[in-house]
Amino acid sequence: MAFEFSNAAVKTTFVAGEDLSAKQYHFVKIDNGDGEVVAVSAATDRPIGVLQNAPTAGQAAEVTIVGGTKVECGGSASFGQPLFTSSSATAVTLAFGTTASAAYSVGTFIENAAAGAVAAAVIDCANAARGL
Repeated sequence: MAFEFSNAAVKTTFVAGEDLSAKQYHFVKIDNGDGEVVAVSAATDRPIGVLQNAPTAGQAAEVTIVGGTKVECGGSASFGQPLFTSSSATAVTLAFGTTASAAYSVGTFIENAAAGAVAAAVIDCANAARGL
């Protein structure tokens, strides 16, 4: 069961730079052109956080940068495994020693979940680091 922590997260509001109405609990990044947020589109993008609502372009996008949150899984999630973003803005795990050197480690899964499910995770996009 996915859950969130109360009062244990750093959240902020940005402007959605595109339609994010189908991207709740997906990773977003800063669009360098204007400071709005858009969905992560490459596994090597540095995310700013996880989208908490479902805004359309120009609306307020609530983003968790650090703390407990729900995330959409792009593959099976395992409790305690490092969390990375996929090219579809979902949360995935990567095996130690694989192609993670170009991807950003942004958190840890805190429950098991199947691909397509929403899982609980602890994220820290403020201090994202490449690789494992």
